[in-house]
Amino acid sequence: MNDRFLASSETPRCVQLLATTIALVCASGEVTSAENQRYAIEANDAPISENVPAVEVAPRGQHQMRELTYSPWRKLCFKVARNPDTKIVCRTTITGAWDTGQVAIRFDLIEREGDAAARLQIFVPTGLYLQPGIKLTVDGGSPVQVPYVICLSNACVAGNVADPRFVGDLETGQNLVLEAVNPNILTVSASLPLNGFANVHRSLPMQVFEQNLDE
Repeated sequence: MNDRFLASSETPRCVQLLATTIALVCASGEVTSAENQRYAIEANDAPISENVPAVEVAPRGQHQMRELTYSPWRKLCFKVARNPDTKIVCRTTITGAWDTGQVAIRFDLIEREGDAAARLQIFVPTGLYLQPGIKLTVDGGSPVQVPYVICLSNACVAGNVADPRFVGDLETGQNLVLEAVNPNILTVSASLPLNGFANVHRSLPMQVFEQNLDE
């Protein structure tokens, strides 16, 4: 995997993941400015297909991924200031970082106030085989395939609608296994801990970011 994911010579601790549509996110996952809060709200407006066909790829083996250190689960919410009609968007999130402190993986469950469907959003390094997407499995259960939606020079993003049953599995499970395929058709995987997810997901956000889009 690419050790330069989320690393930049101009911003050593934060990197702009999706140009002007995704918030600048530090290793802590916090938004760094009022304008970036607006980008975070806009990013959650992007449509995601519900009818993505599964792609079967038979990897030739496995590749050992570097060890990651995971942050605690956090819930961050975003809203437009002084606009009572704006729906709040919340992100229950975890990041995995290498020993250098560079974030390698970010997993988000994104929910908009009043919407029945949640969405999955996963940031991973570049240099992966894109066709099979990312496979998610909770405690050895039924896999969920999440397609890539965009790649930039320093990150690829996968996203799709989250099945309510899968969200339930996240709340009751112990480990979320993320599997991707590298260009050598070898599987690389990471196991994200789910302890604390249910409490954080059901609780009030640890922080709410407000943005006046008229400014």
